[in-house]
Amino acid sequence: MRVRSALMDWIVQRRAERRWTRAARQAPDMTVSDLRRERFKARKLLHSLNELVAVADNRLALPMIGSNAFSKPHGTDWAWRPALWCLPLPSPGMSSAQSKSKLGDELVLFHDCERSELTLRQVRNTREADLAPYGLRMDVFSFDGSFLSVVLDLPEGAVDGLKKKHLIRLNTIVEMEKPLEIFARLNIKHGPNTEQIVRELPLHEDDIVVEFDLAYSNLNEKRIERAWLDLIFENPEMSQVTLRDVTLSRRQRAEF
Repeated sequence: MRVRSALMDWIVQRRAERRWTRAARQAPDMTVSDLRRERFKARKLLHSLNELVAVADNRLALPMIGSNAFSKPHGTDWAWRPALWCLPLPSPGMSSAQSKSKLGDELVLFHDCERSELTLRQVRNTREADLAPYGLRMDVFSFDGSFLSVVLDLPEGAVDGLKKKHLIRLNTIVEMEKPLEIFARLNIKHGPNTEQIVRELPLHEDDIVVEFDLAYSNLNEKRIERAWLDLIFENPEMSQVTLRDVTLSRRQRAEF
């Protein structure tokens, strides 16, 4: 039955192709009324075809939607790519974004601009080198504030069993229209205190890696509650920044 159905589909498709090829050849000699009727039919068909092609291009583009594949250091006991870089958001962006605006469930924007001229939006990654299905693009026009950051709340797995002997690694891929500085600040709340470790991203590299070594912190392992990551942008006025990927992983430092 499947063979017969496939054969019938092929026959119908071939007939449709011949019918529209013939109509295209005859178009210059058609009467106005016939041409108007054929144009109406063609437009209806073209609308459906364009919808199919758009969905297929999105789903078949590399990397595949939902992919969580990325390189992890040996000994990794926790790894995470935020959902914004994995799955399509119901609302993919915002303009004139206000401070404390959320994009998805995990990312929050912070700034102190009186008048926001910032846009945030999720973009589809299609480059062969990309492992993350989506990226985050931020456009900044006029900027009258003193700080700009996006904050990612880390899931419970990031702090479950977290010790001072752990290294937390951030990998990201950044595209910029103009040079600027970006800092990553890891925040870990333990009891009434919050431990903060800041690293500047080495933006001259294609695959940007920084590590937060908890051995040099004052972390109280018994009172760890939650963790979050700030990405802080210095002098962002008139710039476009695209974070093609953001991943975090955790491993224990080597014992000597």
